[in-house]
Amino acid sequence: MHLKNKVAVVTGGASGLGRATVEKFAKRGCKVAIFDLNAEAGAELAKDLDGDAIFCEVDVSDDDSIAAGIEAAMAAFGAVHICVNCAGRGGGATKTVGREGAFPMKLFRDVININLVGTFSVLSQAAAKMSDNDPDENGERGVIINTASIAAYEGQKGQVAYAASKGGLVSITLPIARDLAYYGIRIVTIAPGLFETPILKGLSPEVKEGLAKGIPNPSRLGDVAEFAALAEHIVSNRYINGETIRLDAALRMN
Repeated sequence: MHLKNKVAVVTGGASGLGRATVEKFAKRGCKVAIFDLNAEAGAELAKDLDGDAIFCEVDVSDDDSIAAGIEAAMAAFGAVHICVNCAGRGGGATKTVGREGAFPMKLFRDVININLVGTFSVLSQAAAKMSDNDPDENGERGVIINTASIAAYEGQKGQVAYAASKGGLVSITLPIARDLAYYGIRIVTIAPGLFETPILKGLSPEVKEGLAKGIPNPSRLGDVAEFAALAEHIVSNRYINGETIRLDAALRMN
């Protein structure tokens, strides 16, 4: 699928991986609906893109909020062809059993609800709109991209909730690809390693340098533009479907 003259919904689109994707897609002639809770940053980004984007204040843990955002995208641009899910949260450095006892179940449920359930709610609602699209010359109606993490495979101490949520995204990728094949809709998941996102930007240079030393090649944190470039390629490459792609410079967490 070509990006030009298509419409994309990008969650977490006001910062980090999502923002880089929004900017990349807009440069390629794609209209973008930016879903985020940061109204100031989202509205400013949409304004900077000068008609190529709208901002929708969306809480991905709320099905009705998602539905309102999808309808706003439809009203503004007339269709949804692409959905990129970057919204999510960390799980905190909380162990299964810690100094204060058992893992707090509210935290576990919140992480799963935002990262896994929220992502599925967005993609399923977007896919319903995609299914109504006229197929392109190759029979495609839509493309979905989810964001997991290498923690899905190698979660660290204190990452049980986060790893579970991201592992869930990996696990649903293939069955969704099979479910949506009839409609000509593809789905691919990206599992990033350590990226220069707002969370890591707050770390000291010494800490970042220490993290980079553990990354084989290139030995640095990932650039959000590299995530966006992969997202662009996934949209354009019709034969990538039902797969999770690690984007981690060969990092394997011990």
